[in-house]
Amino acid sequence: MRQLTRWHGRGALIVGLVLSVGAAAAQAQQPAPAPGGRQGGGQRGPVLSVTTTAFPDGGEVPMRNAGRGENKSPAFEFHWSNGVAPADAPATLVTYAVIFHDAENSTNRGTTDTLHWSAFNIPGTAKGIAEGLGPGTLPDGTVNGPGIGARGGNPAAYFGPGAGVGPFHHYVFEFYALDTKLDLPATATRDDLLKAMEGHVIGKAVYVGRFHAPNP
Repeated sequence: MRQLTRWHGRGALIVGLVLSVGAAAAQAQQPAPAPGGRQGGGQRGPVLSVTTTAFPDGGEVPMRNAGRGENKSPAFEFHWSNGVAPADAPATLVTYAVIFHDAENSTNRGTTDTLHWSAFNIPGTAKGIAEGLGPGTLPDGTVNGPGIGARGGNPAAYFGPGAGVGPFHHYVFEFYALDTKLDLPATATRDDLLKAMEGHVIGKAVYVGRFHAPNP
């Protein structure tokens, strides 16, 4: 019985060693994380972010950038980083697109919120967009898409926050980096734009501002 017990102990030790070696080999075969990237279902490689000096992210939008005020679009700068330090934009970057909407407002009593402005085919070489968005201020090749301003044939198309007196509305700028140029007319709908971007997004950044009209 003692000899049988001794062999059982040796067998368990051998099985344990085999399992440990197998686990180490499997771990060695796992791909190394991309430098500065995210693993799993997240974005890998350089990460897109945007900044503006017009107002802090999540801060109150000034009247200069509001539809009730001067209606000038904020200037935005595009940045790429590896999560810790600046990095070059991905080699696959071709264009940017932006969708600006009022998250609080619903349209036609449905779940769709109010689209204030959109633009696409902003060249991937652009470092940002200038303030104002009047004729000539957007990078060459940019197409102004659907939004409130576009309804009246406004060449600038941007239409800033316009919530009335009361609770703040949250206005969201969504920036998309794409690996393609979109074959869409300026008359395309938001659904058309989202569908065309599907499968081509290599980076995304969001910037939020709050606004309501001042008390009389």
